[in-house]
Parts: sequence; structure tokens; C-alpha cells
Amino acid sequence: MKPNRNESLGQQAAAEDALCKALISLGTVDECRNFLHDLCTPAELQALVDRWQVVELLEQGLTYRKIHDLTGVSVTTIGRVARFLTDGFGGYRAAIDRVSAVDKPTSH
Repeated sequence: MKPNRNESLGQQAAAEDALCKALISLGTVDECRNFLHDLCTPAELQALVDRWQVVELLEQGLTYRKIHDLTGVSVTTIGRVARFLTDGFGGYRAAIDRVSAVDKPTSH
């Protein structure tokens, strides 16, 4: 958070809610990709992509060192992602579960 913001906690929460609503309103991967490219700098987007890739690799049971070797992401960041994956707010887990459900092949 920027130190000189004059917003109350309620205003900050409302602004965060507005961003979240914008994200969930997007209906396709292409729409989401375009929104993220408009919203983020290339470095910010790469950091988000890196963290999500780390989540997927942690879920596969890879070691921090192997993930670092594959992605170039620092072991410190990998540890932070792992900590939030297990002890965070549940966002990573919700996304993992939903993406897994969407990607599962259906049997007919």
C-alpha cells in the first residue's frame, strides 16, 4: 500500500472489491488476459504468472530448488507462495480446485 494514501480502510476495501468484481466479470481467458495486460506493467504481470506457476509446481510436489531451477523464481518467493498456499486466505486453494474442476475430462 502506498504510504500517503488518504483513503480509509473502508474505502480501500471498496476499491479492492471493485477490482475483484471486474476480474470475476470477465468471461474468457482472452478477456482476462487483455484486462491484465491493460492493468499491469509487464513486470507486474510476470510476477503474477511466476507465482501461479509456483503454485502449480508445488501442487506437483516439486522441491523449492527444482522449482527455482525450472522457473528462475527466488527460493524466498517460492517459500512465501508455499506459506500462503497452506496458511493463507484460501485463494490459491479455491483457484486450484476450480481450475482442476474445469480441466477435468468428462466421461460420457
